Amino acid sequence: MGFQRIDHAADLCVVGGGLSGLCAAVAAARHGLKVVLMHDRPMLGGNASSEIRMWVCGAHGDNNRETGLLEELMMENQYRNPDKNYYIWDGILYGMAKREKRITLLLNCSCLDAAMKDGSIETVTGWQTTTQRYHSVRAGLFADCSGDSVLAPLTGAAFREGREARAEFGESIQPEHADSCTMGMSCMFQVEETREAQAFIPPDWAERITEEQLAHRKADLNSPMENFWYLELGGMRDTIGDTEEIRDELLPLAYGIWDYLKNSPQERENSRNWRLTWMGALPGKRESKRYEGPYIMNQNDVRSGGEFGDEVAYGGWSMDDHHPAGFRTDQEPTIYHKAPSPYGIPYRCLYSRNIPNLFFAGRNISVSHAALSSCRVMGTCAMLGQAVGTAAAIAAVEKCLPKDITERHITYLQDLLMDDDCFLPHL
Repeated sequence: MGFQRIDHAADLCVVGGGLSGLCAAVAAARHGLKVVLMHDRPMLGGNASSEIRMWVCGAHGDNNRETGLLEELMMENQYRNPDKNYYIWDGILYGMAKREKRITLLLNCSCLDAAMKDGSIETVTGWQTTTQRYHSVRAGLFADCSGDSVLAPLTGAAFREGREARAEFGESIQPEHADSCTMGMSCMFQVEETREAQAFIPPDWAERITEEQLAHRKADLNSPMENFWYLELGGMRDTIGDTEEIRDELLPLAYGIWDYLKNSPQERENSRNWRLTWMGALPGKRESKRYEGPYIMNQNDVRSGGEFGDEVAYGGWSMDDHHPAGFRTDQEPTIYHKAPSPYGIPYRCLYSRNIPNLFFAGRNISVSHAALSSCRVMGTCAMLGQAVGTAAAIAAVEKCLPKDITERHITYLQDLLMDDDCFLPHL
């Protein structure tokens, strides 16, 4: 008796179906691998999905827009979804995965266990809530694109959390002493302007917001860039273990901010015709666990332009370091430290230094907190995913591990990525 277990065999198992995981799975499948993509939500996209609704940011500059698989998605979205309906966008992401016959897609399937053999991952097991079944995936290669590095505690992979001490890498924007602080998480919400006055009656559990709390967070409802990103908490807590409690603090805060904008004497006339149309219940995360690879990219690598011989992707967002106290700080909620756009990101940051068959892509790659503040944005993460999927295809064909990809293989990997429409700035 008990729950049924379904066994799968694959060349590559990707855990996490955000943009990085989706691009990793599709790139590997298009280069001939049999792939299982395991994702714990009902739709793909992660922070870009209809559950969270953060738009895709990337490198600054008119000629630095991310290409490859991400541009393929964006072009289809522009054609099929000019009104930017998030539910149609969900379908575009789903369609990219389902069109690849070599991908087995496991949605609503949360990774909960990993079996090891001789120090490598042998199988990963997930629990699918909709079917009440376990899914066990045996593969030669694995890629953790979960954001929260779920395979790290299951496998013993080396990882780090929080901010490094300034002296470790000589990073001027880091604190003097290392700590466990991270950037926090946000619950997004959406509003729209109508032709008539709209009332808003807040729930009795909404937080009461004062003008002083918004001193550094002035809402501009007429700006297309307003998304209330500063509605952020959790950076001084455990951004994995405390997620539910942080969400329970974020929702009253979100409703409270909208109540202030709708009903306070200072703002109610400006927002008279606006109404709340959607409130997110799943927080969007910026930072949690980061894996350690053979190399840890840091602030100085970003500042110097990241000219690496094994460059496989690029960033270009500023080092956007959010205050760990988030909304509760009375200081500026974020500091934008300049970064060149674009700068290269090396292959050595995309696989584990101690688990031989483990890749990773997304906001959990091998970087310092300072470098993460730039390369965490989803346009960059998508390119990292495509690089990992393509590298996995080379490793599978060559029957080698991620660390065994030589200089000759790197050149081939770079050629494949550029053939597949990925821009590599220093090539």
